[in-house]
Amino acid sequence: MDIKLAQCFIAVDDHDKALGFYRDALGLEVRNDVGYEGLRWVTVGPPGQSDVDIVLESTVGDPNASEADKEAAAVLLAKGLLRGVIFSTDDVDALFERVSASGAEVLQEPSDQPYGVRDCAFRDPAGNMIRVNQRL
Repeated sequence: MDIKLAQCFIAVDDHDKALGFYRDALGLEVRNDVGYEGLRWVTVGPPGQSDVDIVLESTVGDPNASEADKEAAAVLLAKGLLRGVIFSTDDVDALFERVSASGAEVLQEPSDQPYGVRDCAFRDPAGNMIRVNQRL
């Protein structure tokens, strides 16, 4: 029996700004963009990895969440405490140059790590930490 990752979720507070980062800066492809009852479901993924989708979801995916829960989630998101994703690439320095040129907030420039990767980190427009690594 095989088990594989199919989808993961990243909370965003503005889908259009998120697309500017994930599609335009990181180079992911948009696979789905659907609105329903005031919510928006946007799915992106790496070209060449069609079996993994990243869902850019509203900060609180439950439309019935209380205002207090929505506010609490928004505060945590702004601090970068809700989610994080690590991507891999074969050229972290080139990807760093492209993403940093987009105006994304840089958390860490590319550097070699003692655990066998060269990596860098950014914040997406919602505050999520996004890391990118390259195996050494």
